[in-house]
Amino acid sequence: MIDLFYAPTPNGHKITILLEELGLPYRIIPINIRRNDQFLPSFLAAAPNNRIPAIVDHDFPGGTLRLMESGAILTVEAELHGRFLPAAGHARAQVLQWLNWQMGGLGPMAGQNHHFGQFAAEKIPYAIKRYVDETARLYGVLERQLTGKDYVAGEYSIADMAIYPWVLLHERQQMNMAQFPNIVAYLARMGARPAVQRAYAHGAAFDWEASLDEARLQTLLDA
Repeated sequence: MIDLFYAPTPNGHKITILLEELGLPYRIIPINIRRNDQFLPSFLAAAPNNRIPAIVDHDFPGGTLRLMESGAILTVEAELHGRFLPAAGHARAQVLQWLNWQMGGLGPMAGQNHHFGQFAAEKIPYAIKRYVDETARLYGVLERQLTGKDYVAGEYSIADMAIYPWVLLHERQQMNMAQFPNIVAYLARMGARPAVQRAYAHGAAFDWEASLDEARLQTLLDA
């Protein structure tokens, strides 16, 4: 059994997609980041950086594994179960390359795009333009990579699970999708996968009005 500390953010969706694709038993422990649940001590034991997602894999070989960072979770669990990450060679290198492209580029830049464009109390035109432009540049990189491909590294992989939740938010990022027909087709292809649909159903059911205290979180972990 895997305990997943989760909120329906792009990084949270990555892990529900993976777990649904792998067909693993897991339990969602909701962490309401709008109400600072991420600073509860029992959560920090699994995620010292106080960010979701994080997992506790109770069946990990050699003993229980506590793991934070979405890219690490995707890599470790895919490798453990022998799916969605090739074991060696060029195919593995391509998947890891595009996973790291998302982790180091698309995610941070689109995240800043979201912040300055949607959430910042002060609208700073320079910052908004900077991150919208950089997001568009990254979409262009992805658009070219998807030419003639169904998935970013050829075969469906953890790289797609990482990328999809970010480009799904293209409207929030002020992207002109007429410029990116390959990404439009990719979004439809990814969204049609049953595991992706099941993963996003968890997000739709998330209660942003509820929050945890330490006692309640500990009760959930002990159950």
